[in-house]
Amino acid sequence: QVQLVESGGGLVQAGASLRLSCAASRRTPSTVTMGWFRQAPGKEREFVAAISRSGGSTNYANSVKGRFTISIDNAKNTVYLQMNSLKPEDTAVYYCATTLLVTTTPKLYEYWGQGTQVTVSS
Repeated sequence: QVQLVESGGGLVQAGASLRLSCAASRRTPSTVTMGWFRQAPGKEREFVAAISRSGGSTNYANSVKGRFTISIDNAKNTVYLQMNSLKPEDTAVYYCATTLLVTTTPKLYEYWGQGTQVTVSS
């Protein structure tokens, strides 16, 4: 079992930046991809960004490309999501998750954190 704990959310104004962190309780050699997802009220959970365990491959949703950056620090078992130029439509609960696959599909991710709220005011 792996526990994931997100942090770094908050209330900011449009145009501001936030950095989310996701700390894993232990390293899992079988993990291939770590991802960030978000869910706004009344909407389905959607893919935001993903990174390979090695950090050599990243993938972003079109809506955040150029504004968000995902990175990984394997020494700390931590994944980060740097969010710049935030928009009101970025408001959601952000979750990190891990999977044995190379995928952006939420249901294929095995372990999930509890989420951290990001609210962007206009």
